[in-house]
Amino acid sequence: MTGDRRRAVTVLTGFLGSGKTTLLRRYLASQGDDGIAVIVNEFGAVGVDHHLIRMVEESSVLLQGGCVCCTRRDDLVQTLRELLDLEQSGALPPLRQVAIETSGIADPVPVLFTLATDPVLRHHFAPASVVVTLDALNAAAQIDRQPEVRKQIVAADRVVITKADLVPRDAIGRFRVRVRQLNPTAKITVSCQGDGFDVLLPATGIDRAVGLPPGLGAAEPHAGVQSTALGFSGPLDWPAFGVWLGMLLQAHGPDVLRIKGLLDIGDAGPVAMNVAQHVVHPPEHLPDWPEGARDSFLVFITRGIDPARIRESLQTFQHAGGRPALSVTRLS
Repeated sequence: MTGDRRRAVTVLTGFLGSGKTTLLRRYLASQGDDGIAVIVNEFGAVGVDHHLIRMVEESSVLLQGGCVCCTRRDDLVQTLRELLDLEQSGALPPLRQVAIETSGIADPVPVLFTLATDPVLRHHFAPASVVVTLDALNAAAQIDRQPEVRKQIVAADRVVITKADLVPRDAIGRFRVRVRQLNPTAKITVSCQGDGFDVLLPATGIDRAVGLPPGLGAAEPHAGVQSTALGFSGPLDWPAFGVWLGMLLQAHGPDVLRIKGLLDIGDAGPVAMNVAQHVVHPPEHLPDWPEGARDSFLVFITRGIDPARIRESLQTFQHAGGRPALSVTRLS
């Protein structure tokens, strides 16, 4: 809650695989009480992160199948108005903060503009801060190659350099310099394994709605970026999947922006996959399937890769690995 009693809105953004969900999960687990609502925006048509966030926070809403800075902005307005109605009716406890985790390719400025100009939202929600996660393993290449990363850094109040334990110390210094070149005023935090999550606490004395110039309301769809979701008719052969994934990343690593999903490999619970370009994070073996999710799926966010070839090659490797009856189908 801000000084004028509006609900503080923290916009958490950062490129695909930069650690937004890890940071948010640690923050929510540290709070231990009600009053925080979470909105998760995923570019893919099938959502993954909201299943993980619900482990610690039940007041979460998923916006999927597009980016909240362009194609899903009307849904963001509707969702915030619905949260407000639920709070005022007593169905939700009083809200002190709303955390919006954007898709990894979102430009946060149109989100701020939406909050500042909607005739209802601007009286009840205050955009308190923009927190941007920057992946230390991939930061140098992403700042150069990905225009979305540069836009996120420029808009940031706080930049969190994640996975700092995986790179040399002098690399962190170089990343600080790159951030300062784009945004001299942002506060920089270095994070290892999700620490530094207190940057998500509502900032005092910041109202990002003030001083936004006109003309920031428009955001173009992200050129060349496409999302593909695949489903599977049965459990996957895990070794064959690993070989296929390695070959895909070797051939197309920079253009495989993100792979996320839940895979049935024959255990009681699924394996949560999380891949960002060349980096394959350790698979997370969940003890049970999240509520409402019982089928395997993978969501791919890519640039310039034919989705049909992804499906065909994955199915071919599964058949060769001992799953001849397994079918891989396009969900989107």
